[in-house]
Amino acid sequence: MPALSSPVTFTDAGVTVDDQVLLHPVSCTLGDQRISIIGANGSGKSTFIRMINGLTTATSGQVTVDGLDVAKKGRKVRQRVGFLFSDPDNQIIMPTVGEDVAFSLRGTGLSRSETADAVAEALTSVGLSGKEDQSPHLLSGGEKQMLALASVTALEPAVIVADEPTGLLDLVNRNRLRRRFDALTQQLIVVTHDLELAADADRTLCIDDGRIIDDGAPAEVISGYIDRMERRALL
Repeated sequence: MPALSSPVTFTDAGVTVDDQVLLHPVSCTLGDQRISIIGANGSGKSTFIRMINGLTTATSGQVTVDGLDVAKKGRKVRQRVGFLFSDPDNQIIMPTVGEDVAFSLRGTGLSRSETADAVAEALTSVGLSGKEDQSPHLLSGGEKQMLALASVTALEPAVIVADEPTGLLDLVNRNRLRRRFDALTQQLIVVTHDLELAADADRTLCIDDGRIIDDGAPAEVISGYIDRMERRALL
């Protein structure tokens, strides 16, 4: 799928559940190619990015992707936005590696041979070529995350949203995933506590207490975040 003709846009979009504000109304446009989102646990980061493809619905305001209202056109939005969870086991459901990627392509109208080609290409891109018939349960944690990414990229979304994708990975697999992210042609929006990964972005947002409190160059936003967390630790 080609790049979005209109970027991800939040217009006074917020989330309140049972009188608890998870995200205060926010207005911003996410048009940069690589965006990282940082903040303390429970700050509202995951709520924010889940609104992009409708995993969480705005209770006020509006979120649009490619000009489409996420609340009203969720299915079309999800064709444009792929989502990568922190725990790949939440996305792996089929008995073999190849079948898992093929499952993500159901409903696309591809022929059997076209699906096989797409599966092979997706697995090759993440270093899992030759493991098509292997059980996902035999993969390492890093390989599972790569399989989840392969299933997402096989659909050729315009945007990939990742929620703490390195949270369960060791250093080797974390670096492997960073390199794969670097090679993506899609727009990438990633929530992370990994400040090195956050620094790879073109733009960084910091969310705290359900609000975007900083938005700009990664080095500056990350430095401000570290200072705040250090001061908070002394309280």
